Amino acid sequence: MSKFFTLIIALICISCTTKNNTTISTDFKQDSVNFYLAEAGNTKLKPLEKLKTINKAYSLVKTTSNGALYNTVLTQKTHTHFALQQYDSLLFYSNLNINHSKYSKEKINLGYQYFLKAYYFNVIAQNKDSAFVNYNLSKNQYKAVNDSSWIAKNLISISNIQKNKSDFFGSKETITEALHYLNPDKDSITVARAYNSLATNHRKLLNFNDAELYYKKAINLTTSPNSALTYKNNLAASYISAKKYTKAITLLTEVYENDLTQNDKKQAARVLDNLTYAKWLNGSTEKIETNLLNALKQRTKYKDLLGRIASYTHLGEFYLAKNPKKASSYLDSVIALSKVIKNPKAEKDALELLIKISPKNIDFRDRFLFIQDSLYTNDLKVKTQFAKYRYDDTLKEESILRLEKEKAQKELELSQQRVQKQRYSIGIAVLLLCLCFVFYFYIQRSRRLKQQNKLDKLQATLETEAQLSRKLHDDFGAKINHAMVLVQNNTETTKVLDTLEDLYNQSRDFSREINDVDTGNNYKNHLYGMLQQNTPQNIKLIITGGKNINWNTISHINKKVLYKVLRELIINTKKHSKATAIKINFKQTTKNLEVNCSDNGIGADKKALNTKNGLLNTEKRINAINGTIIFETNKNQGFKTIIKIPN
Repeated sequence: MSKFFTLIIALICISCTTKNNTTISTDFKQDSVNFYLAEAGNTKLKPLEKLKTINKAYSLVKTTSNGALYNTVLTQKTHTHFALQQYDSLLFYSNLNINHSKYSKEKINLGYQYFLKAYYFNVIAQNKDSAFVNYNLSKNQYKAVNDSSWIAKNLISISNIQKNKSDFFGSKETITEALHYLNPDKDSITVARAYNSLATNHRKLLNFNDAELYYKKAINLTTSPNSALTYKNNLAASYISAKKYTKAITLLTEVYENDLTQNDKKQAARVLDNLTYAKWLNGSTEKIETNLLNALKQRTKYKDLLGRIASYTHLGEFYLAKNPKKASSYLDSVIALSKVIKNPKAEKDALELLIKISPKNIDFRDRFLFIQDSLYTNDLKVKTQFAKYRYDDTLKEESILRLEKEKAQKELELSQQRVQKQRYSIGIAVLLLCLCFVFYFYIQRSRRLKQQNKLDKLQATLETEAQLSRKLHDDFGAKINHAMVLVQNNTETTKVLDTLEDLYNQSRDFSREINDVDTGNNYKNHLYGMLQQNTPQNIKLIITGGKNINWNTISHINKKVLYKVLRELIINTKKHSKATAIKINFKQTTKNLEVNCSDNGIGADKKALNTKNGLLNTEKRINAINGTIIFETNKNQGFKTIIKIPN
């Protein structure tokens, strides 16, 4: 037996040691992961070294159960792969992060990962459809956590895709929605971006007044000097489209002479090209060709493909009249480059100019019509596609809201049912407690009443015995003593015999008083006989209602009590009332037998009633059988007794 207990203790110790070691190991891994994360956050660390560090953290965090830490490591990995332009790895770990975040329901992290993927598809892969879908998914996740700033960022990105796809009306709607989520005081830079995008849509739709209004709002609101210069350049482009060349030149000159513009060679080339183009359109000839070529040179140097298309187009327009061959060369460059970056609108604009140079060139005309039809069809397709995306998204949101509403309604109904059940339970419990209390009270009352009845009966019996004892002593004993005195004094025999006869009659009456009452079929006659016998000859006795009484319905004990109570009342009347008439009325109801006994005597003072033992005795007798007795009297107004006893 001792060996068995030793083995059990050893197993417990091993188990505890294993558990402690597991806990220590887990904590150690998490500490190590945090250490590598902190090291990877060092800005001086090169990207490849940062990737090695974060990979160490990833290899450790995979074996822990800390979901939040796992997501943090995955997010850091996606950032690092993005910085190293390792886009396949970026997508792989981003999808891994998204799947884990879906499982752990971490909506903020989900929103950020979708935004990162959308940015990749939009800027790197140039897959606008996938970018649109992921921006939309990101927006929905941030909507679920009420992050208005990120909702607006996604909507602005979506609007830019719509704008670049020539869905200007759709882009305006999206921007307007984004502005509802932004606070100009807190999100001034983002709001300014939204105004700039909204203004560009108006410019593309030839609403130049609205374009000017929103460009100026963007300029006045932004706190970024570089962004302000960009918005001013865009406003100048709108002035050029509206043929307000003087305003455009003034604004572009201000932008071009700014030090920030000069430090950004790509931006400087753009502004220079627009400024020169505006001057040429305004009739100036000074250094137009030189500056246009200089802007193209800078754009080529800094690999600005869209900028090169703009420069080629402006040069084509510039040489259109004076050197058609050069114009055709630059416009051909526009067509070639637009095919590379897949910008058919630029090709269409170039073909429109080439047709002016060679109006009989059927190839140019056919190609122009083909691109024009394609652009129209594509624009219609894009608008329909984006509208479908928004419609499907709206349906999805409505479905989610409906499901949430139904869920909330069901939870409310369940809560109400629980409350109702609780109320029913409480009500039933209170009812049961009340019933128990009533039952307990009834039992206790019954016990008290039974005990009281016993006491009343005992008290009545004792008082009856005391009364009989007094009668024996006072009346019967006194006459026996008187008879003995007569015998001792040799009194005449006749007087002695009269005294003995009185003793006999008194003993007979006494015997009748203490003997049991006949409660059988002869009760009524027995009762009436007692009443008549105890009523003096000078008092008239009147009995009414006796014929209507069913004496068989009255219990034996109640008959006995009634008999003795009425006898006591008659004797009391005979002794004290000085009455000449007594009236007794019997009346029977379904529940009680009511007896009214009254005389026309002198009555009594109500205070005197409490001192009459005989009346108190009758009251206790009646109470003992659950009956009631009421005395009604006043000085010189007779005496009335109302008795009610159960049937």
